[in-house]
Amino acid sequence: MLQRVVDEAAIAGRMDRLPLTAMHVWALGLCALGFAFDLLEIGLGSALAPVFSTPPHSARTDQLSLLLAAVYLGAVVGAPLLGWVADRYGRRSTMIGLLLWLAVTSFGAAGAPDVTQLTLLRGLSGLALGAYPPLMIAYLTDLMPPRRRGTLIFVVVAVASLGAPAGILLLRWLTPLQPLDIEAWRWAFVAGGTGAAIAGLLFLTLPESARWLEAEGREGAALKACRRFERSRVLLRLPQPDPVPEERPAEALEAARPGRLVRRWSLVGGLFLLSPWATVAFPLLSGAVLTQKGFKLSDTLLYVALSMCGPFIGTLLVAGMIDSIERRKALTVSAVAMVASGACFAVSDSPAWLIVSSIVFGVFTSLYVSTLNVYGAELFPTRSRASSIAGAWALNRVGAVLAPLLLLPLLTMHGPLSMFAVIAATLVASAVLLLVAPPGQQRKAVA
Repeated sequence: MLQRVVDEAAIAGRMDRLPLTAMHVWALGLCALGFAFDLLEIGLGSALAPVFSTPPHSARTDQLSLLLAAVYLGAVVGAPLLGWVADRYGRRSTMIGLLLWLAVTSFGAAGAPDVTQLTLLRGLSGLALGAYPPLMIAYLTDLMPPRRRGTLIFVVVAVASLGAPAGILLLRWLTPLQPLDIEAWRWAFVAGGTGAAIAGLLFLTLPESARWLEAEGREGAALKACRRFERSRVLLRLPQPDPVPEERPAEALEAARPGRLVRRWSLVGGLFLLSPWATVAFPLLSGAVLTQKGFKLSDTLLYVALSMCGPFIGTLLVAGMIDSIERRKALTVSAVAMVASGACFAVSDSPAWLIVSSIVFGVFTSLYVSTLNVYGAELFPTRSRASSIAGAWALNRVGAVLAPLLLLPLLTMHGPLSMFAVIAATLVASAVLLLVAPPGQQRKAVA
């Protein structure tokens, strides 16, 4: 087994020493495109809340809660299943399949005759939506140069984050027009499905992860994939990773021991389970909070869309420095900032303060989720990276299922302050868990 660790380092080392090439940028761009339509579909949940809580739909609270939770319920199944598939059959191939699946289910949602069938189709979409983010992070962690890995992944997340507000603004624009006498939310699903199909087909132009192919013993295919990057046009020379010490193979073996990996996964899984109570529930229910505060549907959609610009602004601003910040420190600062801005949103009735506080919350939500995904992916070895991070993401989706089911009735009966008290408690618990979590692997080669 020691020889295998040494052999795998050959292709891995060549990938780590590469400059930034046109092939790297192409991979980043296509991952951002796919993620943008993933986030557009997720963001539509924030629009479905006010749409289906007002006439002519006026869904019951239990129906609305299930509709909002369905996509995350599907993700609980889809993330670990497709994570295992990605470790077994390849990251790129799995992402192509899930994007095409998302296209089919989105077109189905656009034609759903009632809220029950829409809920079912949202659950089926969740199979893909839950798997894409962790698989994308695993794929990019395999490919990107170590010294700028976090920065490049953050740029992808920043660009893709525009997908959610674009979808909401499209919905708001189409709402009074009702083209062909078809409701605007149906057109939004058509747009999402079309984009997912295009992204899936374009992924055929990308190579599979050379690091994963080498780990699977497919040396010829790994060398071919590596050479596609080596022969690609150089765009930027990057600092080389730290020299690999002589004892690295032994350290890699120790890091790969089942007991240590289980302990590490348990801590990371706990962080993933707690995060959606803030990062998913707050954006998802912000539209319902604004409706409860008396804002019109058109104004609510505008405020929700503006708040979704926060992730783009914050992620892009921090991208250049994220590889210089210890991952756990970045996560803790983001959690504290979400508590402060979320409290401001919960108590305010001023449109200006509501917009500002929701944008700030969105900034730090994106930083937290992006950092957590990169942090988790860097902690696990190549052979199990996709399944490990996708399994943790499944716990995230469990939290995302429970959050709207429990928080929406709490909001309805006791108001936004009671709802936010639960959100703040989960953020405090996350900060405590980070105190005992393993250190991050920023600027280091991954195993």
